Amino acid sequence: MSELLALFAFGPTGWGDELASGTWVTVRLALTALPVGLAIGLGAALLKNARSRGFRALGEVYGTVFRGLPELLTIFLVYFGLPRLVSRLIAACEQALGLPPSGFAADVDAFWAGAIALALAFGAYASEALSGAIRSVPAGQREAAEALGLSPAATFQLVVLPQVVRLALPALANTWLVLLKDTSLVSVIALADLTRQANVAALATRQPFAFYLVACLIYLALSIASGAVAAALERRAGRGFARTGV
Repeated sequence: MSELLALFAFGPTGWGDELASGTWVTVRLALTALPVGLAIGLGAALLKNARSRGFRALGEVYGTVFRGLPELLTIFLVYFGLPRLVSRLIAACEQALGLPPSGFAADVDAFWAGAIALALAFGAYASEALSGAIRSVPAGQREAAEALGLSPAATFQLVVLPQVVRLALPALANTWLVLLKDTSLVSVIALADLTRQANVAALATRQPFAFYLVACLIYLALSIASGAVAAALERRAGRGFARTGV
């Protein structure tokens, strides 16, 4: 038993440092993808509720594509495909401008490739929750705000958005938990997250059950902490509504 516990010690003889650094990479990756995904999701939700049929179609196409693609393939497309696409676009621009080819080869960091891919997937699911919440706000409230002289931007910021946050928060919290677990997929592009560090330790020590079990417990602890934060946010967003039954 002592030999097994020694495997998780911090220092040159144990793997505690590696698991801790992998956990930090996992948390940073999820927290980086979250605001980007929320911004993308809100933009797509606004497109889905726009008056223009073209804008609505654009929002629906984005949601359908990135909800239909497996997150693993999205990571591959961003990590391997985005640099090649950027390189070809630069080459095409140089040719169109009559410039000599620079031979520029774009590259993307594994962390940012994972964050972008996860944000695109998160945004697609978040757009559904946000779009439904936007539709749930009574149209009469918008009309009342306009009658008071508020601009459309001020109406959305002061009247619509606070209610959208309250209505969409439970679904967004569930989507965040999915995002947190999907960070394990970035191990396929050699990013040293928790899953990859646990896999390396398991192969090096031939103790796969121990390290994968610890990794599972860490993910579970992160999920429980996220659930507690989400519950606190929901209580805060719902203040003043529970008493009236709204």
